[in-house]
Amino acid sequence: MWWFYRKGPSGFSGASTAEEVTAGVDGHLLVAVITGATSGIGLETARVLALRGVRVVMAVRNVSAGLMAKDAIVAKTPDARIDVLELDLSSIASVRRFASEFDSLKLPLNILINNAGVMTRNCTRSCDGLELHFATNHIGHFLLTNLVLENMKSTCRDTGTEGRIVNVTSAGHVMTYPEGIRFETIRDPSGCKSAVRSLNDFIAYGQSKLANILHTNELSRIFKEEGVNISANSVHPGLIATNLFRAFGRTIIAVSLQLFLTPLEGSCVEA
Repeated sequence: MWWFYRKGPSGFSGASTAEEVTAGVDGHLLVAVITGATSGIGLETARVLALRGVRVVMAVRNVSAGLMAKDAIVAKTPDARIDVLELDLSSIASVRRFASEFDSLKLPLNILINNAGVMTRNCTRSCDGLELHFATNHIGHFLLTNLVLENMKSTCRDTGTEGRIVNVTSAGHVMTYPEGIRFETIRDPSGCKSAVRSLNDFIAYGQSKLANILHTNELSRIFKEEGVNISANSVHPGLIATNLFRAFGRTIIAVSLQLFLTPLEGSCVEA
């Protein structure tokens, strides 16, 4: 895999880390929200941004795990500025509550990294009755983005600094229905049945990732039309050995550890 280590025009390769990519960056005037920041590339992104001086808001489903992650970062970077707020993306009420709590911090917002995601089994439902992949990976992030967008717009106007929205997607977006998004499967997950159960899960996951990309494209169009200084980017970090695959058992986890990129390598595309 020599090509993986070959440097491109940027001077970095597929094996470059977020710490290498951000070397020399001073982020002390920036505030970032990162979803799914307790493990994997979300945690590594939070660590590196905090290392560069960015004030990081970790949006996490498990607050205890979030506080442990914060402590681990602060242990190595004592001056890290980190807040931990609860966010369950599969719950519309939780997303609204997070946005309200973030607003109460009276912070500007420069960077939003929509990183969290699930890959579950059997097309289960969220607490709002939606197919879980679509609810968590797309609807939750779509709503969160819209709830904090005015803050981002006013921040970039007041500071003159470009805002940035990063939607972590996947090349798996191609593995969905031929006609694209089938909205009837969002309210009725049984509609995503196929002859192979594992295929159902990947199709539902791929559909949610396709929605992420379409959302990003529309944001980019709107920002350009409105003359707003915010960039919206879809990112496929590669195949990363993270907890995303935990629902598929020990075998796939063991394979991922051997063949996939590490969170350190995957996080460079977010940072």
